[in-house]
Amino acid sequence: MTAVSLRDVRKSFGPTEIIRGVNLEIQSGERHALIGPNGAGKTTLFNLISGRFPITSGEIALNDRRIDALPPHKINRMGLSRSFQITSIFHRLSVFENLRCALLWSQGYSYSFWSPLWRQKALNERAEFLLEDLNLTSRRDILAGLLSYAEQRALEVGMTIAGGASVILLDEPTAGMSHSETDYAMALIRRVTQGKTLLMVEHDMKVVFDLADTITVLVYGQVIASGPPEEVRASKAVREAYLGALEE
Repeated sequence: MTAVSLRDVRKSFGPTEIIRGVNLEIQSGERHALIGPNGAGKTTLFNLISGRFPITSGEIALNDRRIDALPPHKINRMGLSRSFQITSIFHRLSVFENLRCALLWSQGYSYSFWSPLWRQKALNERAEFLLEDLNLTSRRDILAGLLSYAEQRALEVGMTIAGGASVILLDEPTAGMSHSETDYAMALIRRVTQGKTLLMVEHDMKVVFDLADTITVLVYGQVIASGPPEEVRASKAVREAYLGALEE
C-alpha cells in the first residue's frame, strides 16, 4: 500500500520554479531517504507534503486521500507528523512536559479549567513510556533548553511520534551531531519508527545507506533517481550530480 504519493507536483515562488514535476511513491512501512545537493528543494518538498506551503500544481495523497489543499493541522490529524531542521521544542518546559504537550490531541484532551494535567493518569503514563523509549528518563524534570543538542533532537523525534502518526517526516535529524551522537540518533530512529513509514532528508550518507530501504535523489527540483541504496549508489547520473562530489 502506498502511504504517500506525489503526482507531477510543482512549486513556484513568483517566476522561479523550485519543484519541477516530482513524481514519487513511498510505500507503507518503508524507510525512505530524500537526498540531494543544497538548494535541490528537499525541505520545500517536505513543506508541501506537510501542508506548510501550498502546491502550485499536481497532487499529493496520504493513504490514498488527497491532502494538497489541507492545512498542516488537518494533515497531522490524518496521520502525518514532521520534524524541522531547526529544533522545535518548548525550551522553558521540562522534558516530561514537552512530551505531554505533544500527546494532548492524540489522547483526546482539550483545554479544561477543572481538569489539570497532573490528574490525567493515562496521559502521564504515556509520557513516561515515551521518556523511557527515548532514553531520557534521567532527564525527565530538566528544562528542555538545558539538554545537549543530541538530546534535544531526540526529544523532538519523540514529540514527532507522540501523536501516533503512521507517517513520519524527519528533516536532517542528525545534522550537527558527532559520530557517537549520530550512532545514538540512528538507533533511536530505527527503534521508534518500527512499523511506521519514514521519509527523511539527510546529508550524512552513512545514515542514509544504513537506515533507508529506498533512496530518492532530488536535483534542481527534479527526481533523477529512486530505488534501493545499492542501485542509487551505482547510478552514474547520481554520482555525477551528487555522490561523487561528496566522496571526493
